[in-house]
Amino acid sequence: MTNKELLQKAIESRKDSYSPYSNFCVGAALLTCDGKVYTGANIENAAYTPTICAERVAFFKAVNNGERNFSKIAITGGKAGEPAGFCAPCGVCRQVMAEFCKDDFEIILGTPDDIKVYTLKEILPDYFGPNNLN
Repeated sequence: MTNKELLQKAIESRKDSYSPYSNFCVGAALLTCDGKVYTGANIENAAYTPTICAERVAFFKAVNNGERNFSKIAITGGKAGEPAGFCAPCGVCRQVMAEFCKDDFEIILGTPDDIKVYTLKEILPDYFGPNNLN
């Protein structure tokens, strides 16, 4: 699957966002190494702390289905009703990525017209991961 195709799935997933407080809608599309796609959208909560990001929704759905090998994720976000924009993952989502992904895991950020690609190692160098516990 191309980066642009995966990003389009993230854009579509953004429509499922439940964000009545911030009106900031995020969509994510996670690609497994065997070609399956899991999508997610952010889900807010009035108490704020229970809010969950689109990236973690996608990861947790995949992990709950037994997936453990991932190649890339596309993420996009923006105010409700506005076109998709660049939306980098928060620190908690980066840490979840570090739990399940290798250093070369790709993070795709963008719009239909402009895409930026980073690796996990680039956006979260020297992270705390499973290897730290050995």
